[in-house]
Amino acid sequence: MSVNFLKAINRVLGHEGGYVNDPKDPGGETNWGISKRSYPSLDIKNLTRNQAISIYYKDFWLKAHCEELSDGAGYQLLDSAVNSGISQSIRFAQRALGVSDDGIFGPHTLEAMRSTSEPKFIMLFLAERLDFIRKLKMWPRFGSGWAGRIAQILRFGAEDL
Repeated sequence: MSVNFLKAINRVLGHEGGYVNDPKDPGGETNWGISKRSYPSLDIKNLTRNQAISIYYKDFWLKAHCEELSDGAGYQLLDSAVNSGISQSIRFAQRALGVSDDGIFGPHTLEAMRSTSEPKFIMLFLAERLDFIRKLKMWPRFGSGWAGRIAQILRFGAEDL
């Protein structure tokens, strides 16, 4: 696991915390941000931090192509993928970059990422992300927490410059 991933995952886990089983959360039973809905055969209640890190590395970091990006952009994509899914997060990135938003991270997306400054990408990406989450039906219940997370992510974005 790369230094960039370890930095990013520590930030993500700072938002995700431990075990939660909120009946109003569509993810259902969750631990370290890993949901029973996404991993039905996993013992979520007893999931360790290290197990969660392994899942995030294999199923999110690598699949979202975060390793190919700058540390700041990789973190942004990882955090979003954890909340909204990989395909949707890639769409946020593609819209921010002005390329076709098909949810597939291909050579055009990578080229656009590499030719856009990190600060510009972060600002446009987070705008796409915030526009999306504020339209979700769960916004009244979870919106304050989601907006607080975006605020912290903006602070991390400033640190990454």
